[in-house]
Amino acid sequence: MSVTILGPLAEKGAKLPYLSSLVAAGFPSPAADHIEKHISLDELFDIRAPHVYLVKIEGDSMQGAGIYNGDLVIVDRSLYAEHDDIVVASLNSEPVCKRLHMRDGAVVLKSENSKYPPRHVLEGDDLIIWGVVKYSVRDHDNA
Repeated sequence: MSVTILGPLAEKGAKLPYLSSLVAAGFPSPAADHIEKHISLDELFDIRAPHVYLVKIEGDSMQGAGIYNGDLVIVDRSLYAEHDDIVVASLNSEPVCKRLHMRDGAVVLKSENSKYPPRHVLEGDDLIIWGVVKYSVRDHDNA
C-alpha cells in the first residue's frame, strides 16, 4: 500500500461546477441541466487540511464496503477511530485497510470480503491506527 500526501489542488482551490439536484442513473431529467454554484473538491473533501491524506488501495478485501483495488481513500488522521470505522492502520508493520471492531476489550480487524477471515489483534501485536477513511475515489477508466 502506498501513501501519498496531497497538497491543495490549486493555490486558491479549483472550483468545479456543481449541480444541486440529484442526477438519475437512468434517463436524464430536463430540469437538471443547470449549474447553481461552483465547489472546490479540496474544500469538499477537506484535503487541504494537514491531517488528511490519500492512500491507494491494493487488493479486494474491502470490496463489500465499496472500496476496490486501485481506489484512493481519503483518510483523516485527526479522528479517533471508533467501533465499526474503516481505518488505515499498521499491524505488525504491515499497512492495512480494514473495518475496526472493538467489543469487550477485544480488537478485531475485519475485511469486507468473505474470502478473508477476521484478524484478531492479540497481545504482542503492534497495531497503530493511521486514520479513519472518510471517502473513496474510483478511476472508472481503469476499473
